[in-house]
Amino acid sequence: MAGHSKYKNIMHRKGRADSARSKLFSKLAREITVAAKAGLPDINMNSRLRLAVNNAKAESLPKDVIDRAIKKSQGGDASSYDEIRYEGYAPGGVSLIVEVLTDNRNRAAANVRTIFGKNGGNLGETGSVAFMFDRMGEIVYPAKAGSEDKVMEAAIEAGAADVESDEDGHTIYTAFEDLNEVAVALETALGEARSTNLIWKPKTVTPVTGDDVAKLMKLIDALDDDDDVQTVYGNYEISDEDMEKLG
Repeated sequence: MAGHSKYKNIMHRKGRADSARSKLFSKLAREITVAAKAGLPDINMNSRLRLAVNNAKAESLPKDVIDRAIKKSQGGDASSYDEIRYEGYAPGGVSLIVEVLTDNRNRAAANVRTIFGKNGGNLGETGSVAFMFDRMGEIVYPAKAGSEDKVMEAAIEAGAADVESDEDGHTIYTAFEDLNEVAVALETALGEARSTNLIWKPKTVTPVTGDDVAKLMKLIDALDDDDDVQTVYGNYEISDEDMEKLG
């Protein structure tokens, strides 16, 4: 198990501005509804629901919204949602994986294809870029959760696969099938995580510089803005200097 990696978490989710807050809340609530519908509406009996609720709480989704999302799953509305993965290419030679949760497959496909086309990308076939990524569990803790050594020791005991630590916090990776078990063990040792997700982690990264940085971010932001898109992953690496130039 390596203690450090030069590769950062590559999931890009447009963030915390007030204008994007309601859209983020909507996506979190939708995931809760679908997770509850896929199993039991009880976080103690449904690991996917537990992860969805914990992540929603980490983003300060109100408890009444969480409760409504779970109750909605029992009304039949969630049965129309499809989970779809799109794969494509972005400016700078970057590969993207786009996860969608939609009640209209045709609309979602058309929107994603249009967004790629209008922003210098190309939508590929299923499987065209997924081989460049590993499907893994990701558990993120704030720096205050403990020292690098403490988190490393807890991760080893929990059966994790890898750990990355820096001044911003700790990211722990697991085999995707071990995510729930490792997350529970880490919660006992370190407390509640900032987030817990199944992710697509790139096997290698593509450095992006110059004008391609702005083009790439524009494409990713446009995808994030789409109501059907849940998450966007890419195998890109951008320097702090280039990110600062974006403002």
